[in-house]
This record gives sequence, structure tokens and C-alpha cells, in this order.
Amino acid sequence: MDVKRELLLPALKAALKNEKVSWEKELTSQVWIELFQIAGKHKVLPMIYEAVYGCPAARNIEPQIWLSVKQQTKRAVMLQTMKTSDFLGMFEHLQEAGIQALVVKGIVCRNLYPNPDYRVSGDEDVLVPAEQFDRCHQALIGYGMKPSNPAQDMQTAYEVPYGKPDSPIYIELHKCLFPPESSAYGDLNRFFDGVYERSIKLSVDGKQIVTMGYTDHLFYLICHAFKHFLHSGFGIRQVCDIVLFANVYGREVDWIKILDQCREIHADLFTAALFQIGQKYLTFDPVKAGYPQEWQEIQVDEQLMLDDLLDAGIYGGGTMSRKHSSNITLNAVSSEKQGKKAGHSVLKTLFPSAKNMEGRYPYLKKHPYLLPVAWITRIMKYHQETKKSQNNDAARAVSIGNQRIELFREYHILDKK
Repeated sequence: MDVKRELLLPALKAALKNEKVSWEKELTSQVWIELFQIAGKHKVLPMIYEAVYGCPAARNIEPQIWLSVKQQTKRAVMLQTMKTSDFLGMFEHLQEAGIQALVVKGIVCRNLYPNPDYRVSGDEDVLVPAEQFDRCHQALIGYGMKPSNPAQDMQTAYEVPYGKPDSPIYIELHKCLFPPESSAYGDLNRFFDGVYERSIKLSVDGKQIVTMGYTDHLFYLICHAFKHFLHSGFGIRQVCDIVLFANVYGREVDWIKILDQCREIHADLFTAALFQIGQKYLTFDPVKAGYPQEWQEIQVDEQLMLDDLLDAGIYGGGTMSRKHSSNITLNAVSSEKQGKKAGHSVLKTLFPSAKNMEGRYPYLKKHPYLLPVAWITRIMKYHQETKKSQNNDAARAVSIGNQRIELFREYHILDKK
């Protein structure tokens, strides 16, 4: 049985409709365990549990399996409820301080689900103008927040994470939406110039938040998925976010503008595949979303994308080998953007340029001559992870990376050979 397709996707579709599955055929305990493990990898376990609990197929499942999943679900939902409350209080504090902050992803998407707190978020993302960063930092400190990485150079970083003692709240404060130093996707920031002037207000749990306009936000959700696709992939939850956003706000979206922008970044086939997956397996409704004919006429095999994202898990973290394969895919995209032929060179993967390493090793910005030190540190860290983790070896990472480069060619993200 293909648990991902035959069980995960139908259960997820039911959850998005606030329904229960009506499976009759008895499933073995091992199949149930596999379903819940896959749901965990995609960070949709609470939604899957809620959709399948009580169905006839579950009548003979071992009680301890249900108890374990029920406890995990309860903890996750309670924690998310606390995070949501704390975040809304924090955002209200920023508004009172006069900060021009925008909430992106996270809580905006979660608010679209039938049971919002069943769609858990690890963090919340806040975008502020670069010139207001210092003021925002002080406002966060005044609210009791603290930088999660005190050693980070906050003036040069494009995002800074914050947490709060004795609270589950965790945010990432962005000066821009994508790392500008990335040669693979740093140029995506240009599409969001003027985003503050186009902002809108939404109500969440009776409180107002400020976020990007509908067209900007949908395109950002697409770009965010695209960014992770260029790394090691993304999971089914991001497709759910995009589908629900389009269903609810699609009539307010400038679809042709998004199509033009997707074509400019070679993501039109990628995006069309996402919406085809949403229509075939989830709840995407082209009529309800105002999805125009120009999009519907795009011919693409969405099954390739579906296979990739189901294997990926949330943000491509299905296995360590898959995570490390991002070094190959990003190098291929960066090389082609720089006018070079995308290759499968292991040497380029092991020894990237200083510019491509700046995000993880900020000291290279000021001291590029320390690049060999960064290479050695990176290789040693990979070696340590390899020893500690299963499903993690260099040969497998190279194989996955090369396979995914061919997938990029299929979707015209990279030129065909």
C-alpha cells in the first residue's frame, strides 16, 4: 500500500474540509504507525489524527498507538494555542510602538484552516523596513524577547530569530524576505518593493494584524515553496497553505501578474503543478479562486512534483542525505544564473564560493580570506552528522541531488541538456 497517496492525502483533504474519513477496510497497526510517522514528517499530525479518529477501519488498532498520537496532538495544539496568543500580544506591542511590521505566512495561513491551531507553526515571520530594525529590536526587548543567537551580527543579517523566556513564542524578524546574498534566489526580493504601501489588515482571534496584500502574499507563498524546492524540497503542508489562500482570497488576486512573475523566475510550470496537485488531491477550487484560463492551459506533469514533495517531508528534511543534496541543486541553479552550464560537480558542492557560504558563516562577509576555514568547518560538521544519523551518506546525497536536477530540467527551472 502506498500510504502517502492512499491514506495521507485523502485524510488531509478531509481535514481541510473539516470532515472525517469513512474508511471501512481494516488496516494493520504497522500501516497506522507508518501513516502517523509520515504525517509527523510533514507536520500535519494533528490534522490527520482529527480526520481519522473513530473511522471504522480503526476499530482494531492497538490502544497504545491511539493514546500516543492523541497525546502528541493534544500537546501540539495546546502549544500552538499559547504561541498564537503570545504572538498576537507581541504584534500589538509592535504596533503601539509605531513599527511598520507585516506578518507573513504562519498565522495568516493558519487562520484559513477549519481548526487553525491544528495547523502548527514552528515560528512566526515578521517583516520590517530595514531602517526600522533597530527600533523594532528595542520594542521586542521591551516585550521580554531575546535574540536566540546572541553571537549573530544583527546589523548584517537579513533575519534575526527571537524567543522569550518561559514562553513558546519564537519569531524570525526579517529585513527582507529572502537572503540577498543567495545567488540562487536572492533576487526574488525585487518583486516585493513597495509591499508596505500595498499592505492590508486581517482579523485573527478578534485582533487585527497587518500583512501583505493578497497578490503579494500568494506570490510570496509560491516563492517560499520555490526556495525550498531549490534546496532539498518541501512538504504537502505548504501546498495546503497555498491552496487555502487561493480558495479564500483568489478573487482579490492579480493572477496574470503572478503568472508573469513566475515566468520571469522560471517557476510557472512549478506553480501550475502545485495547483494541479491541489485540485486533484486537496481542496483547490479553480472557480472559487478565480483561477484564470491562462493558468489552466499550462501543460505539466504534476505527479513528478507530488512524488518529490511527499518524499521531502517538511522543508525537505525527510532524510539527512536529502538535506545535504541541496548543496548540489543550489550550485546548479546558481551556476546557470551566472551564465554557466549547470553541472553535477562534487568539488563545487564541497567547496562553494565565499558568497554562497556567507549565509551560514557571516564572518566571510568581512573576512573572505577565511573561506578555507569555512570549508573545513562545513566538511567536519557534515562528517559528524553522518556518523550520528541514519539515512545519511554522501553517495546518496549526490544521487538525490542529481535526480532532482533532472526534475528541475523537466519543469524548465534549468535548461534542458
